[in-house]
Amino acid sequence: MAEASTVGTAPKAAAKRKAAAKRKPVTARKTAAKRKPVARKAAPEFATKAQEAGRNAFLASLGFYGKAYDQAQEQFSSIQDQLEARRKKADKLYKELVKRGQKVEKDAKVALKDIELPKLELDSLTDRKKLDKQLKKVKARIAELKETVGFRTAA
Repeated sequence: MAEASTVGTAPKAAAKRKAAAKRKPVTARKTAAKRKPVARKAAPEFATKAQEAGRNAFLASLGFYGKAYDQAQEQFSSIQDQLEARRKKADKLYKELVKRGQKVEKDAKVALKDIELPKLELDSLTDRKKLDKQLKKVKARIAELKETVGFRTAA
């Protein structure tokens, strides 16, 4: 009987071993089951971080375009201010040139009145000496006017 009890216990031990072997995969399944929810928690966290990073990238590009727009507006207004200042200078210079032109015109009219021009007749046109004399007077008077105005020729 002793043998039977040892024989009977041996199959029980073997059965226990088999049951223990079966239990390990079950515990492995339990740990795997525990890991899945952890992985599920990581996935939404990763998705949230990815969404946040994408939104931040979008906002950064939007900020870049906004800054570029502001700088363009500043440059445009600066150019407009410079243009307005130049227009004012041009108007002032134009008015000064008109005044100077009026003065030169007045001086020229006075100079033309000072030149004695005899009544030209056909006979006087043929007299070369008189014409040369008149021409010299006119040239001398024009030279005087040029000096008073400050007109300088390139030649």
